[in-house]
Amino acid sequence: MATVSSDLSGRRILLIISGGIAAYKALDLIRRLRDTGADVRCILTSGGAQFITPLSVAALSENKVHTDIFSLTDESEMGHIRLARDCDLVLIAPASANIIGRAAHGLADDLAGTVLLATDKPIMIAPAMNPVMWENKAVQENLGILKKRGYTLLSPGAGDMACGETGTGRLAEVPDIVKAVSAFFLQGGPLKGLKALVTSGPTYEPLDPVRFIGNRSSGKQGHAIAEALALAGAHVTLVAGPVKEPVPRLVHAVHVQTAQEMLDACLKALPVDIAVCAAAVADYRPEETSDTKIKKTGKEPMTVKLVQNPDILATLSQSNRRPKLVIGFAAETNDGLENAKKKLANKGCDWLVLNDVSGGKVFGQDSNIVTLLQKNGAGVSADTWPEKDKKEVARDLVAQIAASFK
Repeated sequence: MATVSSDLSGRRILLIISGGIAAYKALDLIRRLRDTGADVRCILTSGGAQFITPLSVAALSENKVHTDIFSLTDESEMGHIRLARDCDLVLIAPASANIIGRAAHGLADDLAGTVLLATDKPIMIAPAMNPVMWENKAVQENLGILKKRGYTLLSPGAGDMACGETGTGRLAEVPDIVKAVSAFFLQGGPLKGLKALVTSGPTYEPLDPVRFIGNRSSGKQGHAIAEALALAGAHVTLVAGPVKEPVPRLVHAVHVQTAQEMLDACLKALPVDIAVCAAAVADYRPEETSDTKIKKTGKEPMTVKLVQNPDILATLSQSNRRPKLVIGFAAETNDGLENAKKKLANKGCDWLVLNDVSGGKVFGQDSNIVTLLQKNGAGVSADTWPEKDKKEVARDLVAQIAASFK
């Protein structure tokens, strides 16, 4: 196998360890994947647990080991769904004849089978079994089904087996599995080679060193979009206002405070192919800012004169270095669709994502209901999505972006 970069920094791999003597090699696999920077989470099947212990797997992965679909702690929060979705790759190693057959026929009476049905992530499978079992037509037909469904097969090697027989069926060598995982990510996602710019969070416009004009944006949606773009292969620059959200993995972040700083950072990031303006930029800023804290002067009211901030979305949409696709966000409290259509036309962007923020909804929450508006010839299409986790909204938006670039 050709040598490839094995840097998996920031990648999340869900490793399913099924039964068979080769399960002991999964311990070395976990260690080597973690050496490359990967975060490895493990499901140990009942068969796998006959050969290695949950304690040894947990010690090497430094993550909780999952074994039982009916764990009350996990399943009260639909833990199997989180496991299935919160990863970049599902790797089954070793994959016994049993788990191959169960996956091929969609059986879901244990945690591993359920996760394989619930995941929307790519799946890689490294079989290990007796040579006669490997050559059995049932096993080969089941593998054929999985390959048609998009599973990536790491073919087993040939040699002496633990059972005393010789032939094909040995688990692929651990270094080769790591190389295959690295090569998989190097192939890139649908946005490989493209550059993306994302704005996220609020801007703070200072009145003095203590006070500012701002808003309640948490940055959760913008940060989720930045991560989803990066995982789709794009090189992402995230320009973030003051937020508590951690910087997403695989993303280059620039931290700013004001709208002018955000605009300057966006212009510096150009040229890019995709711009997603998810930040809640303050429309106005104080005309004058005090260098010292403003003191009360009796009971007289305080008057603050405001001036307009630069319009980042319109500036990017009308730039002579305009991205191929410019997406804006609109937070509305009333007449949302009508106002969003006007904004789409006035700003000059291609798509607009509408949020209903009436009553304080959306800001700081983990889920979102959005309407995606897209220019469609002379008209505008509007597609309202059901309520979803903001990370799922991000993945679905990035899927639409990827489709548009095809």
